[in-house]
Amino acid sequence: MTTQPDFPAPPPSVHATDAVFDAGVDDAGATAQRQLVLAAARARHWQRCTRLTSALLLAWLTTTFCSAFFARELAGLTLFGWPLSFYLAAQGAALIYLAILAAYALAMRRYDTEFHQRLGSDGAPGAGARP
Repeated sequence: MTTQPDFPAPPPSVHATDAVFDAGVDDAGATAQRQLVLAAARARHWQRCTRLTSALLLAWLTTTFCSAFFARELAGLTLFGWPLSFYLAAQGAALIYLAILAAYALAMRRYDTEFHQRLGSDGAPGAGARP
């Protein structure tokens, strides 16, 4: 015959959801509404970030592909005395890559700021908390 060990009962949990259930139905509805607003804001933020990343990756791919693929055609054009294909391979592509990085950093800062402001104005859980 095996005996089950007696474990102490777990301590009562102190979660926001427990407080909602204790407070009543009205608070549960408000919490559910805030969670929906938060989920919608996160989905919109993620969609904007994905679109931005896709567009900038397309610009990076176009720059890399075009500078190599059209090198012969671009060699006939000159920029500051150098063939355009050489300029694009040596300096132009690198400058475009830096511009892509700067555009990403600025746009993401703006998107994140708008996202945090939306959370603060909607009264969602954790509103106003910035990392």
